[in-house]
Amino acid sequence: MTTITSSPNIILIPGHWLGAWAWDEVLAHLNTSQSRATAMTLPGLNKDDPDRVLKTLNDQAAAVLDVFAGLGVSKEQPAVIVAHSGANFPVSLVLDRHPELVQRVVWVDSGPVAAGSIFAPDLPEGLDELPLPSFDVLGQQASLDGLSAEVLERFRSRAVPEPGPVLRQPLELTNDARRQVPTTLVCCSIPGAQVMELAGAGHAMFAETANLEHLDVVDLPTGHWPMWSRPRDLANAITSAASRTD
Repeated sequence: MTTITSSPNIILIPGHWLGAWAWDEVLAHLNTSQSRATAMTLPGLNKDDPDRVLKTLNDQAAAVLDVFAGLGVSKEQPAVIVAHSGANFPVSLVLDRHPELVQRVVWVDSGPVAAGSIFAPDLPEGLDELPLPSFDVLGQQASLDGLSAEVLERFRSRAVPEPGPVLRQPLELTNDARRQVPTTLVCCSIPGAQVMELAGAGHAMFAETANLEHLDVVDLPTGHWPMWSRPRDLANAITSAASRTD
């Protein structure tokens, strides 16, 4: 876990296969702003944890709340959560359980998840973990635009397989107050206007976005991993979102 100082508290949470290291370039730019940011590795994504394949979404949500506690986050001093890609599942749990601790959530090429969702319902039961696929396959699932061969090699060498339980667990959400948390969508591989059109049409991946009560949409055109393709611009978008008071 890496931390920089000042205010407000910003918690950076990477998506599948990634650890806190994925935010290094963004943190370098945030370090020049009036922000305090912490990048964390979710349970199951630490390659040195012998029990990592057993980790669940509940474990991941609890870890986020542990980071909150360590930073002194409270109802009086809530945090800003920045969630990339598949981090939307555990972060949706955090928002459901403790919306009062979140000043704003910033979804990076991601968004809130609907109750009952399962990330990979067709994942074979015998599969303990899901490794990073080949880039040919990954590129069919998410845009690799803006990533150099060097960045892709770093991605490949540092990626940790995603635990099976995280991908199979249905998301249990019961607190509608999660929808009242001020939200910023940073739209990268799909333009914001298209995201909102899909949300309005009830598309399963975006439908929950239509239920948000305080929403700001920011376009940052690039691939699905803007922390590597446009780190300075992403840092600026995060700083701007964290400074909003609505």
